[in-house]
Amino acid sequence: MTLIRGKLAESGYSRVVGTNGADLSYLEFGLLALGDGHTWDRTFQGQEAVLVVLGGKCDVAAGGQTWPQIGQRADVFDGLPTSVYLPPGEAVQVRGRGEVEIAVCLARAEKGPKATLIPPEKVGVRQVGGGSFQRSIHDIAVIGSLPCERLLVGETYNPPGLWSSYPPHKHDVHNPPTESKLEEVYHFRLKPPQGFGLQRVYGDGFDQSYAVQHRDTVTIARGYHPVVAAPGYQLYYLWILAGEERVMYPRDDAAHAWVQNLG
Repeated sequence: MTLIRGKLAESGYSRVVGTNGADLSYLEFGLLALGDGHTWDRTFQGQEAVLVVLGGKCDVAAGGQTWPQIGQRADVFDGLPTSVYLPPGEAVQVRGRGEVEIAVCLARAEKGPKATLIPPEKVGVRQVGGGSFQRSIHDIAVIGSLPCERLLVGETYNPPGLWSSYPPHKHDVHNPPTESKLEEVYHFRLKPPQGFGLQRVYGDGFDQSYAVQHRDTVTIARGYHPVVAAPGYQLYYLWILAGEERVMYPRDDAAHAWVQNLG
C-alpha cells in the first residue's frame, strides 16, 4: 500500500500514480483541471482510459465524435457522474466550460471498444451491505456494462461513521472463481473537506493503516482493504482496478465473513 497525500487542483494534468512505482503494473491515475476555454490534448498509446468528470462541465472530442457540455454535478457529492471511455491509440481533446475537474483513469491495454460517452443514466447504482457497513456504489465501467480490455471503474459513498470494502476482501491471487488478481487505486474526497477516514490494508505478514484525507490517493497491490468514514463526514472514493484478466472475484476474509448475516 502506498499513500499519496492530496493537494489543491493544479491547472492541466497532474499524474498522481503510475506503473513505474513498486505497487502498480497496469494502472495510471491522474487529475485534470481546466479553466473556462482551456484545452487538453492527449493520445493514449498502449493505454485505455476512462475520464470521469468529478465536477464542472467540459466538451470532449474523440473518435470522430464530439460531446458538448458534459458533466451534471458540481462535485462528487452532487449526483451521478458523466464519463468517457477511450480505447488505446485514441486522440482526445477536452475543453473546459467553466472550471472543471476530471479523473483520468488509465490501464495498460492493446485493444478496446470505440470511444463512448457514459452518461449518468447509464451508471449503475447499488446499495451494498447493511447496518454499519451499508454504502452506495456507482458502477461506471464494469463487467457487463462496457467491454474494456482491463479497466474497471466506479465510485463508493460511505455515510458518516460507516464502513465499506467490508467484510474485508482481497483480490491478489489468480484463482478463479475463488479469487481474481487485480491491482487497485482509491482516490478519496470528504464532505466537509476537513474530514478524514481510515484505510487499513493487511494480509499475511503485513498490516498498514492510514488516516485518509480529502484528495488523498491509495494504491492497493495486495491484501484486504476495508475503509471507514469518521463520524460527521461523508466519504467518497473513486476505485480503479486492472489486471491481466478482466474478471472480478473478490475473496472475503474468512475471519470476518460472518458479518454478512447481520443484514
